[in-house]
Amino acid sequence: MAKIRAAITGVGAFLPDYRLTNDELSTMVDTTDEWIMQRIGIKERRILKDKNKATSYMGAEAVKNLLQKTGTSPDEVDLLICATITPDMPFPATANIIAHKTGIHNAWSFDLNAACSGFIFTLATAAQFIESGRYRKVIVVGADKMSAITNYKDRTTCPLFGDAGTAVLLEPTIEDVGLIDYIHHVDGLGRHHLHMKGGGSLRPASQETLENNEHYIFQEGQIVFKYAVTGMADVAVEIMERHNLSSEDITWLVPHQANMRIIEATARRMGLSKDKVMINIQRYGNTTAATIPLCLWDYEKQLRKGDNIILAAFGAGFTWGSVFLKWAYDGQ
Repeated sequence: MAKIRAAITGVGAFLPDYRLTNDELSTMVDTTDEWIMQRIGIKERRILKDKNKATSYMGAEAVKNLLQKTGTSPDEVDLLICATITPDMPFPATANIIAHKTGIHNAWSFDLNAACSGFIFTLATAAQFIESGRYRKVIVVGADKMSAITNYKDRTTCPLFGDAGTAVLLEPTIEDVGLIDYIHHVDGLGRHHLHMKGGGSLRPASQETLENNEHYIFQEGQIVFKYAVTGMADVAVEIMERHNLSSEDITWLVPHQANMRIIEATARRMGLSKDKVMINIQRYGNTTAATIPLCLWDYEKQLRKGDNIILAAFGAGFTWGSVFLKWAYDGQ
C-alpha cells in the first residue's frame, strides 16, 4: 500500500493595511532607518490598529482567503490548529474562535504555542492526522498580533515585529510530494532570555506587573542571536544530510524572518545562493508564527510541483526546527 503523505494544497494570508515604517518609528523611539536596516533588515511592518480586532480576526480572514482559493467548503474541514503566542484571550483557544468566525462547524481545533517555530511545529503536528488516514482536510493557521505585546518605548524590540495572519490547507497524497521529514528541538533554558514575564499563572496581571512593563516582550538580543544563528543553521543542514541533499537539490529555503543576518548565515551553511532563499522581512518584519507561510504565499506563483523546500525556524523557548517537503502543485 502506498504511503500517505500530507501535502500543502493551498496558502492564504491576511495583512493589515497600516504600514509602520522605520521613519515613523524613529519619531516614537530613539532609532533610525539606517540602524534598523543594517542590524535587522526591516523597512516596514504591518500593524492591526483596530483595538477591537485581535489575532482571531487576522487568522479568520486568512482562512476565508484559503477556502476561497482552494474551493473548499468549511464543512469539509476536519481539524484546525492555530499557531500563536498572542491569543485573543487565555481561553478559549483562538483556533476555536477562528473556526466559529469561518463557519467551520464539523471540526475540532486547538492552539499550539512554539513562538517563532510555531508554524513548523504545527505543520508537523497536523501532518500526523493526515498520515494516519483519519482526516482528509486539516488547516494550519499561523497568526500573531505582535503589536499587542510590543513596547514602543523599547528600541531593542519595537523595530522587530509586525502583525499578520496566514493559513495553509493540508490534504493526503500518495504522490512523491508533501511533507517528507522534520526535525524539531526545544530547550527550556531559553525562557530566561526571550519571554513575556507577566500574564501567566506565575506572574498574574497586577498593578505591579503593569508598572514593571511585564506584559511586553523581553529579549536579550545578543544571546538569542547567538543561539538562533547556530540552531537554525544546524538543523537545516541536519535535515539535508539525513536525506543526502546537496545545495543543488534544494529549490528553496524558507527561513523564519527574524533577522537578515540569521537568514544569510543559514543560507551560507546550506551552500545556497540568495536567489534560492525566500525573503520578505523588509516588508513585513517578524510576524512570528506567520513568517514562513507568509513567504510561501508571497512566492506561491514561483513554486512548481516537486520543488524541494526546506523550512527552518528558531523561536522563544527555545524552540527550533526544520521541515523537508516537496511542493504539491504549480503556483497560480
